[in-house]
Amino acid sequence: MPRAGLTTDVVVARGAQLLEAHPADELTLAALADSLGVRVPSLYKHIDGLPGLRRGIMLRAKANLSATVARACIGRARDDAVRSLAAAYRTWARQHPMQYPMTIRAPEPDDVEDQQASAAALQVIYSVLAGYQLLGDDAIDATRFLRSVIHGFVSLETVGAFKLAADLERSYDRAVNSMLTALENWKHP
Repeated sequence: MPRAGLTTDVVVARGAQLLEAHPADELTLAALADSLGVRVPSLYKHIDGLPGLRRGIMLRAKANLSATVARACIGRARDDAVRSLAAAYRTWARQHPMQYPMTIRAPEPDDVEDQQASAAALQVIYSVLAGYQLLGDDAIDATRFLRSVIHGFVSLETVGAFKLAADLERSYDRAVNSMLTALENWKHP
């Protein structure tokens, strides 16, 4: 009989916590089971081994990041929405540096859950870009541009690659402002 209160969501959430709390350590089922006060075989009632745990953490991270940026964009349009999206995205990634890399991979064609989680994040971006009248291929191109700029900065930041003396906040603001200029002129090269 499963331990009372132990669910797939609880197991995955605890796995995500361990991943963030001990980034230098490899996430193991033994450590997860120990932290939950159960034996490793009990985890298999909720996850499909370590690959299932990692997939669960990835789906959870994508959903959390998507919900975070969606909340940040509510009631905002155009430049204000982009600034809010970029700030929320960066804050989430900085708070979850070990989960963040799990959020950027495109879903496999046969993984419906991952496709849905990824589509939710894309929908937020498409909604923001619609404020610039960017639809269809223009929206896809602009989405790739936004993701490249924001992800590039955040990825370098979360691994400690920015060590120059210049103010990091100013650098990010300039990157975001450059995106705004590009979006204003997207259809007019």
